[in-house]
Amino acid sequence: MAIDYVIGYDCVPKTTLGTGGILERLKARERAAQVIRLFRENGDQRPPSEMGFEFSRTAADGTEETRVIVVQELLNDAAQLDPLAVHCVGCPANARKAPFGCMNYIQYPISLAAERWLLDRLPGIDEPLIWLMLKQGITELGYDGAGVAPLRSNGTYFEEGRLSGRDLVEFVVNANQVFHMLFLTGHIQPSHAGVLLLLFGAIRRDLEAHQVVLIMNRSLPADQFEREFPFVLTPDTSDDDTIAEFKQFFYALHRAYVLNVPVLLDV
Repeated sequence: MAIDYVIGYDCVPKTTLGTGGILERLKARERAAQVIRLFRENGDQRPPSEMGFEFSRTAADGTEETRVIVVQELLNDAAQLDPLAVHCVGCPANARKAPFGCMNYIQYPISLAAERWLLDRLPGIDEPLIWLMLKQGITELGYDGAGVAPLRSNGTYFEEGRLSGRDLVEFVVNANQVFHMLFLTGHIQPSHAGVLLLLFGAIRRDLEAHQVVLIMNRSLPADQFEREFPFVLTPDTSDDDTIAEFKQFFYALHRAYVLNVPVLLDV
């Protein structure tokens, strides 16, 4: 299980297979590779056409369906991606610099280290403009995190069942509110992406008030924004897997902001 996200930039692959179709085939290829690896580790040398596994799915009415999936069928389905991958070369939305690199995910469960990292990136009162933006956003937009609490209790979505928070002098922000802000407001439009880049320090925050307004309204030309506000989160050897995935997510927000397209979410 994961948070899937896609930079909503139109392209030939998306027109051909659809965003959902590409994601399904990418997951099919990854699932097939995992099954083949498991078979090989257990000394099973059968070809993929003779490998099968049970797949269970719960329908909308609550009934559970189980069927056997043949690995070769997954590989055949995923092979439809291959002739389309050429269109990803040089694509401005290719954040991962890989075939279909406009698509990525953050795996569950979200680590405690990543939740603390996100909280630590929020602006303190020593950055008054961005701090005030955060305070007003939480108050006016209702980022209360209430819808996240049930997810935290079952251990699937979050590594830590207890709720972390950060005291920002005049108010406290907790990790549920952060998740709400990032993932529970629908697809991320460019203006919201600009705000998130500022709030989580993915671009520089030493700004004047008029610069904050320009970013919020997406009033800067794309080339000027890229030049004056480059992406500043870099990989670190101390990053756990979830922090590394969040850094990739914020980079996708940066690319989407430059391209003036949304980031589509499947949480």
